[in-house]
Amino acid sequence: MTEGVKKQVSQILKTALKIILGMAFLVLGTWLVCLWRGDVWVLIKGFLAIAVVLLGIIFLAIAKE
Repeated sequence: MTEGVKKQVSQILKTALKIILGMAFLVLGTWLVCLWRGDVWVLIKGFLAIAVVLLGIIFLAIAKE
């Protein structure tokens, strides 16, 4: 094998590993969200409340100008 071919094979293996790991983490994350559905919903509601408060502060700061 020439040096160029070795680099190409190495690059292909790195890309394949990244794709496989990405798919594995995607499946694991989806499974965990389904498993902890109630807790995830509480987290989303808490985030939305904080986001609405921050939006209110931003709008008040803009209106003050």
